[in-house]
Amino acid sequence: MRGDQLSRQWRILRQIEVSRNGLTATEIAAMENVSLRTAYRDLDALQLAGFPLHTEKGENGRQWKFVNSYQFNVPQPFTITELMSLHLSKDLLKVLKGTIFFESLESVLNKAHAHLPAPALAYLDRIESTFHMGMKPHKDYARFQDIISKVSRAAVERRCIEILYLPLQRKRETRRKIDPYRIWFFEGTIYIIGRCHLRNEIRKFVIDRIKLLRLTKEKFQIPPDFDLNEYLGHSFKVIDDDLYTVKVRISPEWARYVGEKIWHENQTIRKMPDKSVEMTFQVAGLDEIKQWLLSLGPEAEVIEPKRLKEMIRQDLKQTLSKYEKGAYKTQTVMSEHKEYYVY
Repeated sequence: MRGDQLSRQWRILRQIEVSRNGLTATEIAAMENVSLRTAYRDLDALQLAGFPLHTEKGENGRQWKFVNSYQFNVPQPFTITELMSLHLSKDLLKVLKGTIFFESLESVLNKAHAHLPAPALAYLDRIESTFHMGMKPHKDYARFQDIISKVSRAAVERRCIEILYLPLQRKRETRRKIDPYRIWFFEGTIYIIGRCHLRNEIRKFVIDRIKLLRLTKEKFQIPPDFDLNEYLGHSFKVIDDDLYTVKVRISPEWARYVGEKIWHENQTIRKMPDKSVEMTFQVAGLDEIKQWLLSLGPEAEVIEPKRLKEMIRQDLKQTLSKYEKGAYKTQTVMSEHKEYYVY
């Protein structure tokens, strides 16, 4: 397939680039697990694309490498494939548009584009026709540039911030003083992770729910035993709560789709005789994994805990009742005949 060929040729470029003395066609064929003929065909295609590859006689035979002058066209310490990768990441980085980070990232991407020779750009056009990166949904953070800038400064300078915050499920704002330990980007949302003085515990705060922010002169220290990975480790997504063992059965029809992804770092998967899979998680809180399971519909069945089974049962019951209330019949009598409409 075309996509496989392009990705293989990319890897060949990278391997030649990082090799000291170049690579023989036989070595390339072995690395990519392809025939010698395919390796030569890929090398010829790269030369035709404009990459200045040539061969020199070496200890193991004719070795493929870049011409020496080509290396100096790339700003140190970057390599050509590193710059090409930066250029390809532009779609992925659009999720940060509107933040103070995006302006600098956009500058880096523009510089990468400017230093790429015409053959590399033409080659990237071919790759972009088969390879696309995207993230949905994501938020427009242009309105929060000032807040993000102040939070970033506070985190770097270890300064407390005072905020007016509107939690998701409350109607009134609360005033909080926070020690911003980390700025965390997850699934299109930017969070502050730090100690809340009001609750005297480490909490997460969503940037776009901050209504006002003041940078104070008060300093803080991050506890030496604070570990971000450990803090986030058990959350299915964001919520941090009591720890539960969740066991779920996924139907045979969806076992492959669900089983081939990592939904949580500590998940374990057991294949069942009927080709279904049994997944086990250790998660903090049940609300987020409940929403995930509801998205799978009848393809997922909770085995334990009982509390999660009851939560899903109640949600499904409430959802069904909403649809049942709207399912009534009205009879419309037409002038010449009767017709029945179901709404």
